[in-house]
Amino acid sequence: MREFAKRLGGLSAAFLSDIELGRRHPSEKVVIKMAKVLKTSVEDLRSYDARAPVDDLRRLAMADPAFGLALRRMVDAKVDATQIMKLIDRESTDGGDT
Repeated sequence: MREFAKRLGGLSAAFLSDIELGRRHPSEKVVIKMAKVLKTSVEDLRSYDARAPVDDLRRLAMADPAFGLALRRMVDAKVDATQIMKLIDRESTDGGDT
């Protein structure tokens, strides 16, 4: 992490760690530098940004109280992403008749 930070022009390893953990979000300038150092595209790096889906979930929860309650119950039940994906996969193969 320190080496990567140095290659990015003196960013701190702590800052990069916060980006990795989703606690901070890099500027466009930093994303471009990261893509260059990692020899990948900016679009590829953006594909790992979870902010847009989180914003969509927030809007859905605000617009539909039942949706918000469903999300709260998932959090309370400690449902993990794997369980959610299995449910979605099952629904798509069953045609939603479960």
